[in-house]
Order: sequence, then structure tokens, then C-alpha cells
Amino acid sequence: MKKKLYVIAGPTAIGKTTFAIEFAKKLNTEIISADSRQFYKELKIGVAAPSDEELAAVRHHFVGHLSITDYYNVSKFEQDVLSFLKNFFKEHNSAILVGGSGLYIDAVCKGIDNLPDPDENLRNRLKNTLNTEGIEFLQQLLEELDPDYFDIVDLNNPNRLLRALEVIIQTGETYSSLRNNKPQQRDFKIIKIGLNRPREELVEIIEKRVDKMIENGLVEEVSNLKKFRNVNALKTVGYQEIFSYFDGKYTLDEAIEKIKTNTRRYAKRQVTWFKRDKDIRWFLPSEKDKIFKLLIDN
Repeated sequence: MKKKLYVIAGPTAIGKTTFAIEFAKKLNTEIISADSRQFYKELKIGVAAPSDEELAAVRHHFVGHLSITDYYNVSKFEQDVLSFLKNFFKEHNSAILVGGSGLYIDAVCKGIDNLPDPDENLRNRLKNTLNTEGIEFLQQLLEELDPDYFDIVDLNNPNRLLRALEVIIQTGETYSSLRNNKPQQRDFKIIKIGLNRPREELVEIIEKRVDKMIENGLVEEVSNLKKFRNVNALKTVGYQEIFSYFDGKYTLDEAIEKIKTNTRRYAKRQVTWFKRDKDIRWFLPSEKDKIFKLLIDN
């Protein structure tokens, strides 16, 4: 009988961690995080990292295992998780992969695409464009060259934009057309479910979560990271807006509203990404019994 990897996907703030912990207890197994923002030990409040109580309830892997100054990418994540699962499945029949980073989930389930190696000269030219014209210019260029990928990529992540643009320019084809064309076979069974809820409900949850982050000390967390503000791990929602507040670009209230707006947009892109995967079966977070039965029966 094949070992099983249960994938719990969905947008930010939907309740994936709570659900995964309850399911992991039922299976007596452990959780692998596929939330690329939670890999870094310095980031806690702004990325809604699992609490100490949640980490104690079920063992989590790939949470806080890196520093924001470490180099890491999706290819390394694929290798690390597959290596982990090879050993883990020697003593366990199942594991749970949970998160909202679609690219990282796809890497584990389908493998990394056979894309051309980076062209350093091209990459440097694009980086210079980023520095002189700003990230908005790269976003506009990607929208013109590959609107399909533009709809699902994290537009605030310059590395994703740079990689997509260099592949498009190198190959003359869209990045979206080259991705995941030939999924790699895994020696374990993959069962995927997605959690979602009506848009207006999710918006309300997101706004309350952001308010709670501010209450819990997000501004102080970002302040302590000022000297690292240019590292890639901090070029993300919740951190960039507070840095802009420190720069005097926004008032604090304006920064908070920006975080809420950008988080809503990020959640929308996550749903768009996951909806393309026809293997994902969708449920409301409240349908726990129905989901548990389906997962265990498969």
C-alpha cells in the first residue's frame, strides 16, 4: 500500500493550520509547512506563524528553520521535503503538507519544471531595471508578456517577477505555458483538499487578523528588522507597508489599510492558483467531519 501525503491548501487566514493540527492528531502524524513566509525564524507576527501551543500540539517541519539572511528557493524546498518524506515514511503511513504557497506545494506534488538556467547578464539587466524603474514596471511588463501568470503570481515578490521575465525573454514563450507541463511521478499517493469560504467572510477574517497582528506587536517586529529590510524574505505583505510607514510614506492607519488591501489581493491570487488544480476538492472549513471521512477513505 502506498504511503499518503495529504495536502491542505487554501488562501491566507482560512484556517488551514487549525484544521491540519486536528487532522494530524487523528492520524497520529506530523505536519510539513508549505508556507514559504513561515520558513524564517525572525518572522512570526506578520506571517501568522503557528503559535507555541500549536507547535507543541503536533510536530511541524519547515517552520522557522531558516534565517532571513539564508538563501533558499523552491527547488531546494522540493529536495528537502522529498528527502524528509523518504525517511518519514519508513515509520509512518501518512504526512500532511499544509500551506498557501502554491508554487511550493506544486514542487512537492509535481516537481520543478525543466526551465532554462538563469542568464546572469539578463538577470543583472532586469535587476537594474527593478532598481531604476521600480517593481511596478516589472509588474506591468509581466502583465503584457504573460497575463495568465500575472493573475496568479505574488506581485510583491521581485524574485518571482524576475524569474518569469527572464524565462519569457530567453525562450520567447510565456512562463505559464512552460510550467508543470510534465508532472513527475511520486512513490506516494497525494490527496488534496482546499479550504475556502465566501469572499465577504474571508475579507472580514483577514481584516480582524491584521488588526490582531498590530495589537500583538507587528510594528515592533518590523522595527527590529529595519537593517534587513532589503532581504527578499521581507519583501512581502505586512512588512513592506510598515517599512513605508517608517519612511513617512504612509500614516500608521494608512499602512494598516494597505496591509488589509494587499492581503485580500494575495488571498485572491492564492485561490486563483489553487482553482487551476483539478485534483483539489473544495470544502468550507466548517465541514470537518465530511473532509476527515473523505480523506481517510481515500
